[in-house]
Amino acid sequence: MNTTYLSTLHGTELPTSALHFIDTVVASFHRIPGSAIVIRYIRSSYQNDPIRSLVELFLFIFAVRYLLAPTYSTKKNKHVHLTEEEIEELVEDWTPEPIATQETDFERVENERRPVVVGPSGPKVKLQNGRTVTNLASYNHYNFANHPELAQKAINTVRTYGVGPCSPPGFYGTQDVHMKSEADIASHVGLPAAIIYAQSFSTISSVIPAFCKRGDVIVADKAVNFPIRKGMQISRSTVRWYEHNDMKDLERVLQRVVKEGRGKPLTRRFIVTEGLFENVGDMVDLPALIELKLKYKFRLLLDETWSYGILGRSGKGVTEHQNVDPVNIDMIIGGLAGALSSGGGFCAGTEEIVEHQRLSAAAYTFSAALPALLATTASETVTLLQEQPGIIQGLRENIRTMWPQLDPRSEWVRCTSAPDNPVMLLVLKEQVVEERKLSILDQENLLQDCVDEALLNGVLITRLKAMPIALGASPRELSKEWQPPPALKVCVTSGLSKKETEKAGITIRHAITTVMKSRKWQRVA
Repeated sequence: MNTTYLSTLHGTELPTSALHFIDTVVASFHRIPGSAIVIRYIRSSYQNDPIRSLVELFLFIFAVRYLLAPTYSTKKNKHVHLTEEEIEELVEDWTPEPIATQETDFERVENERRPVVVGPSGPKVKLQNGRTVTNLASYNHYNFANHPELAQKAINTVRTYGVGPCSPPGFYGTQDVHMKSEADIASHVGLPAAIIYAQSFSTISSVIPAFCKRGDVIVADKAVNFPIRKGMQISRSTVRWYEHNDMKDLERVLQRVVKEGRGKPLTRRFIVTEGLFENVGDMVDLPALIELKLKYKFRLLLDETWSYGILGRSGKGVTEHQNVDPVNIDMIIGGLAGALSSGGGFCAGTEEIVEHQRLSAAAYTFSAALPALLATTASETVTLLQEQPGIIQGLRENIRTMWPQLDPRSEWVRCTSAPDNPVMLLVLKEQVVEERKLSILDQENLLQDCVDEALLNGVLITRLKAMPIALGASPRELSKEWQPPPALKVCVTSGLSKKETEKAGITIRHAITTVMKSRKWQRVA
């Protein structure tokens, strides 16, 4: 490369000093090893693709400028300095949100009048005031709480294993009695495996978020219990509701979900419902539900907290009661703290489903394991139900004895529970509510008076407690939330004879009649 070439390249004659400078630069550049390769690359690049040369030059200049630019912090200081007076003023004006809703006048009066049981729970209990009453307010349906053999085995277990494991199942909390209980329950339900939780409430509310995540779809019955609702809330999944126990409305919702999902990435889709509904007392139509589940390819979570140990010839639950193969259900959740007089809950399914929960279910991973004495009690009561089916038959005979005394003989209330459900929910008849123009609060007060009147006559019953109201919810949002109707709750037990059960039913019916005919509630539209 020479000056003549450079002058020709620029199209004009350059000054002598400029040509000398260029010659010096070019000569210096030629001394650099590999410079000839670079020059050939630039010439060929310019001749074949001049735009590429411009882009590369721009990138080179940008890189040099970026490297030579001064450094600066990307963290902008948004801290506003306040004086001590301004801080004090803000602290005085701040009002913290309540952890729980404030106690209402009705709740305060109810708490003051709540009876206190002294001693062990059973069909007959002694109250703090010294009276002995018939107990129909407990889930001790089979009177296992007073079973001498179960009590002795529990004592022996405490002497062997201690009171509690004091550790989560994954950290030395799992003992051989827990493994035996899981195997016994899985065998009883008819599924390959089961996992035991230490708290009944936390079982379903941990199982749901262990499998359902943000973006997944859950289709749930409007009447599902509070633990299920908490589990769905924690999962942050999209929830679609269908009318209570309405299979036609369920199919409509399933069709809508499938239609909305077309052309979009696949998401997990679940149906969540109960075997016996805690808030209504009736039973799910499981064969129809499984037919829809298979038709639209959804997974099914069945909460048998209130039906396990109650329904079926051997207490397997609604699957045995309605002759449904449990293999068609992806997960069966049950409670051990009610009729089985133990504690905690379980989830039964395939080996993969169970093992997934051992690391993904919060209540299993971060809670102390079920005490050994309760695990032993669960195994023993499950064995008793299988070996002595007469225990279940005795309870059902008492249920059949109680029913005629309350429904349809009473002109004020009707029972919404299934015929085989030992928890009888009695709601005021629609005609009574309309004639006397009773609001929800009026019905709660009226039914509480019925509870008090029955207790005065020697029978302890209770009311169905409504689900907690969401904090911060607007009146419009609360109006859309499903709430169970106010109801009396009568828990039948096999610990009473037929005569005692019949007498208790008559007492409850007369107590309701006495309250309804009292001057306080004689309000006719």
